[in-house]
Amino acid sequence: MNPKKMLRETRLAVLGLAGLAAFFSATLAVASDPVSNNAMLGFSTESAGQERELEKKFDGELRKENMEQWMEHMAAHPHHLGSKYGAELAGFVKSNFVAWGYSTEIKEYTVLFPTPKTRLVEMISPTPFTASLREQSPEEAQSSGLAGQLPPFNVYCVGGDVTSELVYVNYGVPRDYEVLAQRGIDVKGKIVIARYGGSWRGIKPKVAAEHGAVGCLIYSDPRDDGYFKGETFPNGPWRNQNGAQRGSVEDMPLYPGDPFTNGVTETEEGKTIAIKNAASLTKIPVLPISYADAQPLLAALGGTVAPEEWRGALPMTYHLGPGPARVHLKLELNWDFVKVRDVIARMPGTDRADEWVVRGNHYDAWVSGADDPLSGAVCLLEQARALSVLKNEGWQPRRTVIFALWDGEEPGLVGSTKWFEENADELTKHMAVYINTDSNQRGFLSARGSHTLEKFVNQIAKEIVDPEKNISVWDRLRDQMIFKATPAERREIKARADLRIEATGAGSDYAAALNHLGLPILMLEYIGESGNGSYHSIQDSYSNYSRFDDPGFNYTLLLSETSGRAVLRFANAAVLPFEFNDFADTMEKYIGEVSKLLDDTRQETKETNELIRSRTLWAVTDPNVPFVEPPIKADVPYLSFAPLQNAVVKLKESCRKFEAARQAAETNPPATSSSTEQALDEALMKMEPTLITPEGLPRRPWYRHTIYAPGFYTGYSAKTLPGVREAIEQGNWPEATQQIEVVARRFEAFADKLDEARKVISGPASSK
Repeated sequence: MNPKKMLRETRLAVLGLAGLAAFFSATLAVASDPVSNNAMLGFSTESAGQERELEKKFDGELRKENMEQWMEHMAAHPHHLGSKYGAELAGFVKSNFVAWGYSTEIKEYTVLFPTPKTRLVEMISPTPFTASLREQSPEEAQSSGLAGQLPPFNVYCVGGDVTSELVYVNYGVPRDYEVLAQRGIDVKGKIVIARYGGSWRGIKPKVAAEHGAVGCLIYSDPRDDGYFKGETFPNGPWRNQNGAQRGSVEDMPLYPGDPFTNGVTETEEGKTIAIKNAASLTKIPVLPISYADAQPLLAALGGTVAPEEWRGALPMTYHLGPGPARVHLKLELNWDFVKVRDVIARMPGTDRADEWVVRGNHYDAWVSGADDPLSGAVCLLEQARALSVLKNEGWQPRRTVIFALWDGEEPGLVGSTKWFEENADELTKHMAVYINTDSNQRGFLSARGSHTLEKFVNQIAKEIVDPEKNISVWDRLRDQMIFKATPAERREIKARADLRIEATGAGSDYAAALNHLGLPILMLEYIGESGNGSYHSIQDSYSNYSRFDDPGFNYTLLLSETSGRAVLRFANAAVLPFEFNDFADTMEKYIGEVSKLLDDTRQETKETNELIRSRTLWAVTDPNVPFVEPPIKADVPYLSFAPLQNAVVKLKESCRKFEAARQAAETNPPATSSSTEQALDEALMKMEPTLITPEGLPRRPWYRHTIYAPGFYTGYSAKTLPGVREAIEQGNWPEATQQIEVVARRFEAFADKLDEARKVISGPASSK
């Protein structure tokens, strides 16, 4: 996997060997405007101007028509994992990379991929009804009648044949079961029906099984992504009555990837583990259904009326059950071996060829997948083509650029996880950054990832112009954030030079890089001004995307420009463009959040116990339903956050000293040296991995990052300082204390590494 170093005697001046002074003279003051003063992380003032000229040339090479044509071609047929057209697309992508001059391979892995053989949902009583379990596409949908498409189902669940009373559980998250318990409703031995939303879909059967349910149905309520939101397909972007959301229900908060070879890189069939030992499979059968299929089931429920916040937009009264609706759920699966085909293309660097900039997007889809994922995949392809044009004209990146088109993302990040696990040692040594995209629509910039990249992405966002508003995407995003913020949040946004980027959970192919290997990642997309009712359905077609998601492909082009700049700057910078003041500020914020969580939990527990003791909760129950008095909760103890608070003080001081050394070097630059420059790169590349812990998070050792992880009961969305935060949420006070110590040690290790990086600037004798 280690690319061969290729040095060229002549190359563009912008990419000539820059000295250490080039890095130092890149102004990083928090209050500076990177556009007006020409500052750019990792570049001198002069080379920043040259870099912008190169980026302008790159933008001029991008062609919307290429992305439109590729999307139409790639979305022409279903291309799920293991499909015939998926294999053809792997070849199509490879042939393009080869034609553009990339060293390209298709990396294959063998995985088990279950598909449905028998699907049955029928109501036995009080009125017979059989669900269609089928998306009936309107005539206007180009996706209608596509041969080879998978029917609506949830991958990586177990089969089963169960019959029982039905219970409505709202979104099916842990809090919903507490509400049911307060109303005397037990789901043990029952089939539950939950609506999409409130958490990742895989959490719903997970929590249902933990409470003793024997089956789970998940439906799309029109309040969440149907007619309550706006016009439905084919007249608008929202889900119609027959739309159903496919998707994985693998327990990805436990570990992503192939459930049958967790952490095992061998791909032979004999190396897989038994189905009964695949811990990330659901424990009960589960199926997704449309709201046309869900409505008769929900309408047949009796019992107490659902709480107001549980009621969807179907024209009926929502009841909880159990019964009298009695449902028969049967699911049989084909457990087949299929090939994952990751397409990996390389453009070798020059003097920094051993430092890798990896840019990825998946290409597999549940059906046609125009938005998810091809809107991101075609951006990646067009970036690769444009870079090849620049290379043919004499440019070459200093660092090796690797483009990856992943297969098997939809079932559970299978292709990317396999590749990152297999190449873990090389990637830990060589990968400087992983830049990911996925789906993309008209709207606002969304940036998530490692907070050492926060200033980097802010600088880029201030230079990208929104095609509709004619202001920077940074200004547009800032205006939106201020509009939606609380008064306190508005004050912070206005006072802070950089907009905060979001933390990441495990929603796309960056998961293995960040959560398992501890490598820096950046996730980019545009979202917010298009309906998402086509998500994971046959409605996600080229026609739908071009009509509703991004008419004119303006934001598809915008994502190409945005992520393209990120790739170019990492590939070309004199020194890797990380910055640590924003990181330290965010870590201090996270410590404040978990401290407040403990205080809030203590206060909530106190107030709840007072209500239980006073029996005032009786007044809010349905008089026709027996009230089950909750048990008195144990008092919340006081925990010492001193280790974390002391560690973040040390971290902030190390950042201050690093910045002081940088500023001093700007005033009196040292002699330029390629070896010194590379030494600083090597020091900076060691920063993020200090934040992982070898033993991993409690009860899920695959996740090793102590700052970012998917929540155990949220799925995609992140829990920051997860070991501490979730121990508090679960009332596990000894574990909370232990995790505080773990995170504090990681902060201290990070500070120590930053001090080592400072010595590269100031010399080993520096102590201030």
